Amino acid sequence: MQTIFAAVLLTGLAMLALAAGLFAGRAPLKGSCGGAACGGKCHACERSEGSGT
Repeated sequence: MQTIFAAVLLTGLAMLALAAGLFAGRAPLKGSCGGAACGGKCHACERSEGSGT
C-alpha cells in the first residue's frame, strides 16, 4: 500500500512541476511542447501551430 501511495504521490508532484513549468512559459521537455509552452522559446510549437507556413 505504501509503495502505491508513494508512486501516486511522486507522479502527482511530477505533474504539478511539469504544469508549473508549462505555465511559466518554459518547456521542461524540449521535444514535446503543449499550447501553454509556446511562449516563443519552443521551435517545435512554431512548426505545429504554423503562424505562416
